[in-house]
Amino acid sequence: MSKYLINQVNLLFKALNDPTRREILELLKEGDKTAGEIADCFHISKPSISHHLDLLKQAGLVDSVKNGQFVSYSLNMTVMDELFSWLVQFKKKKRNGTERKKK
Repeated sequence: MSKYLINQVNLLFKALNDPTRREILELLKEGDKTAGEIADCFHISKPSISHHLDLLKQAGLVDSVKNGQFVSYSLNMTVMDELFSWLVQFKKKKRNGTERKKK
């Protein structure tokens, strides 16, 4: 695995490790939302929401578009698709005879 991919996987797991960020992803499944709309769903400060959104962007899980003074966020599932492809390779190897014997 390349250093770039390792870094991306690390960012992805870091982003998914927090329940607030996972909840933000759940909200975005319903459709695009502005930062304010997302913040309204939580009882934490707007700067904290901004930090969570920034980590999700760094991991490639969300995209943002600025419209005037508002920033809209949407899901970007490309990174998740790449992660699932990476994980599936381990399942395939297990099926192809490299499975450890069960005791």
